[in-house]
Amino acid sequence: MRKHISTIIAVLIFITGLSLLLYPTVSECWNSLYQSKVVANYSDKMKKMTQKQKQAAIDAAVAYNKTLVLNDARFTPTEEQLATYNSLLDADGLGMMGYIVIPKISCKLSIHHTVNESVLQVGVGHLEGSSLPVGGKSTHCVLSSHRGLPSAKLFTELDELVKGDIFYLHVYDRVLTYKVDHIATIEPDDYSLFEIEEGKDLCTLFTCTPYGINTQRLVVRGHRISDALDGAKLNGDAIKINEYIVAICIVVIILCTGYTVGKAIKKIKRHKV
Repeated sequence: MRKHISTIIAVLIFITGLSLLLYPTVSECWNSLYQSKVVANYSDKMKKMTQKQKQAAIDAAVAYNKTLVLNDARFTPTEEQLATYNSLLDADGLGMMGYIVIPKISCKLSIHHTVNESVLQVGVGHLEGSSLPVGGKSTHCVLSSHRGLPSAKLFTELDELVKGDIFYLHVYDRVLTYKVDHIATIEPDDYSLFEIEEGKDLCTLFTCTPYGINTQRLVVRGHRISDALDGAKLNGDAIKINEYIVAICIVVIILCTGYTVGKAIKKIKRHKV
């Protein structure tokens, strides 16, 4: 009897340890699958919109960005200003503006309004008060996401970017291309590097640093260059392929876990006999 109890305890410890070991991998696979579906749904929504509807949305965002240039209090918007902000570039009714692709770190994440915690846990947040991601002179879009979460990679590898690296914003069928030109570490309450610079088209990505300590912010800024990438290369079929790969990985992990547990149960039954 004691031998059986010891075996059961050993199996439970093994399952617990295996679950803890696999949790980050399974969670990341699940988040990748979620992101693939979100981006695919967004792309489908874009296909259903007319060119006139999409252009109207872009024009409204451009008009909004112009109001920010002379607004010194743009990072502390009123409730009315927030309501206007949340109504723009909201194609799916859920606050998704578009998505970002950072090829160097294999990152493809949805972009949503605000940097609320609920947003940063699953994707990229747009800092309210910064320019909406539609480009143009005298604009500065600021995007943020978490780093080091056990459930998702998100901006964990943002520190691997160097000057000259490229990232892309996909917004309403447009692809905005940015080249990294400045990297810095700042304090959480320092907004000086997020300011709009006259005549420039900028986009800044930021996340917590140092890794695991999170007392400061890592800032990676890019300036707009000619859009050298065809947006079709990074959506459509590519998204579906990633979705299938992630699903297969999750199934394989589950099957391996089930096989290991099954063998342990059979072993216990043999001892009982």
